[in-house]
Amino acid sequence: MSADFLLELGTEELPPKALLALSEAFTAGIIDGFEAENLSFGGATAYAAPRRLALVIKALDTQAPNAEVVAWGPPVKVAFDAEGQPTRAAEAFANKNGIAVTDLNNHIDNDGQQDKLCVRRTETGALTRSLLADVINSALAALPIPKRMRWGSSKEEFIRPVQWAVLLFDGQVCKEKLLGITSGNTSRGHRFHSAGDIVIKSPDSYVEQLHQAYVIADFAKRRDIIRTGVEKLATELKGTAVIDEDLLNEVSALNEWPVPLMGRFDEHFLEVPSQALISSMKEHQKYFHVVGPDNKLMSAFITVANIESKDPGQVINGNERVIRPRLADAAFFYTNDKKSSLESRRESLKQVVFQVVLGSVYDKTERVAALAETLASYTGADTAYARRAAKLSKSDLVTDMVGEFDDLQGTMGRDYALNDGEPAEVAEALFEQYLPRFAGDAIPSTAAGATLALADRLDSLVGIFSIGQQPSGSRDPFALRRASLGVLRIIIERNIDLDLTVAISSAANQFSTLSDEKLSHSELCEQVLTYILERFKTWYKEENISTEVFAAVSSLDLSNPLDINARVQAVNQFSLLPEAVALATANKRVSNILAKQLGDKAPVAINTELLKDSAEQTLAAEIQRLSDEVAPLFEQRDYNAVLTKLALLREPVDSFFDDVMVMAEDVAIRDNRLALLHSLRELFINVADISQLAPAK
Repeated sequence: MSADFLLELGTEELPPKALLALSEAFTAGIIDGFEAENLSFGGATAYAAPRRLALVIKALDTQAPNAEVVAWGPPVKVAFDAEGQPTRAAEAFANKNGIAVTDLNNHIDNDGQQDKLCVRRTETGALTRSLLADVINSALAALPIPKRMRWGSSKEEFIRPVQWAVLLFDGQVCKEKLLGITSGNTSRGHRFHSAGDIVIKSPDSYVEQLHQAYVIADFAKRRDIIRTGVEKLATELKGTAVIDEDLLNEVSALNEWPVPLMGRFDEHFLEVPSQALISSMKEHQKYFHVVGPDNKLMSAFITVANIESKDPGQVINGNERVIRPRLADAAFFYTNDKKSSLESRRESLKQVVFQVVLGSVYDKTERVAALAETLASYTGADTAYARRAAKLSKSDLVTDMVGEFDDLQGTMGRDYALNDGEPAEVAEALFEQYLPRFAGDAIPSTAAGATLALADRLDSLVGIFSIGQQPSGSRDPFALRRASLGVLRIIIERNIDLDLTVAISSAANQFSTLSDEKLSHSELCEQVLTYILERFKTWYKEENISTEVFAAVSSLDLSNPLDINARVQAVNQFSLLPEAVALATANKRVSNILAKQLGDKAPVAINTELLKDSAEQTLAAEIQRLSDEVAPLFEQRDYNAVLTKLALLREPVDSFFDDVMVMAEDVAIRDNRLALLHSLRELFINVADISQLAPAK
């Protein structure tokens, strides 16, 4: 039999940015608990609102299935003595399993190897009702809550104080102790639109009863209402609402009964850089901004009220009164900041600590400037622009605007640099130094921006590694994983031919005067290089490129990301060819033979006069012909073309192994054949160790 299940946990307002994650973990924990008890169910629907987490499960088994329990005892030869009488071991087994000693002969079975005492019994499955408290409390305890709180005199801990709990199953109200609250069937509606408790009749009526009490329990439905309402209001203004998905989720988590409303602000505020206004509206007020047909910011915003007001104009006026001083502050900061140049602010950076051992932010800009000069010759940037941008790169951190809106770092740097009369290339680099900021974000579009972005990230990587504070586990306070991926993306997507050993060594030279270096120069460079290139694993996993393909290239210990990526892409394409498996297997065989027979010894030169069999003559001729053909392709890094041509070796390689005995009795012929295999191996290893693609036996 089965029945519907409802659990609702009512709390004070939950953290809006964490609501979705909490709901997903809450649902997963309950489901995992029921599945662990072998309970089946039809479907599960999660609900999440500012003051509640809820879950409805359809057709949940009312009882766990019966289980057969098998208890094995000692072997018969141990359980009975020579006269067939039960031993102490047999008696202990009988007592443990509640059977008579005289009945032991009826409990003998074979475990596949020998006869043993055995008791089989069927245990009746537990009633689901009796499992609810343990399943729910275990799920609540496992929720990903970084900091729990207590309330009142309770010793219970949760992310917010718990006010009520609803637990219904199999047509009954289940009274269980959950986080200090005894569950029942009474919930609560909207904080302002609803008065008194709501008696939930059944899991089926839950959503509708809350709706009647002005609570839309379905998170996705609230999100759709907000999106549709915001877009409609913007259209009425002949504009387009810019809907940031993170902000949309946050606003959806703040409102039980969302009502989008349009507000306006004075047009003179549009003289302030739009990103500053947007940041003020978004971060402080959770407003959506509107752009016109020209994609420029309009003097309007859209807020989402949590009430259905009889006089929405009052709500709008209230929001306009709140946003006005915010925008006035932004305008004041902007005007005041422009009175001082970025250059004049550099001195203030000496008081801002980058890292206690590595010095101030000013020190960092000095190191980055020197490194940017080195990198400019590889990126194609103007050296003077790259150095100037590096010097000014962090000056906007000490402006009033960035002090208030930290997400504007770089954005305000660009604006203030242009105001100071700095070259456009320098100004753009100040913004682009932070690109890419997240997965899928744009990379720097200018050479100076790319140079600064690389220099800044490499300085952080080398500096933090130099003091032994590299990331471990999930701990990465300086975001070095993201920095490493940024380095790789910029180099590859901008086609920068840069060997990381050169770049990292240049960065490490800037730290040579530190007194408490923990690593030698070479050790430091090796650690940072390894760490950055390890990020390729995540990169290629997301591209659905197998670990074997990456291993085939990484085994060559290369350090130029552009070259590594070209090889990985080529090997990945090669792995799809019909010849790939056979050639990979042959390469593995060749590698094993050479390792065993030659070890570290160099092979002899191939003597064509010792090539006696037609199969080895054909293979030698093909290797020589293809070596000449692919040589210019290697110079061009056209590894796709190289491997496509080398795929032609499949037939002569197969024939060689079918017809030729490598380990001939004649030592000269044997060594000559080993040399031939070595030349075959070298031809492929110039691209990758494709033996890594061979299927495991």
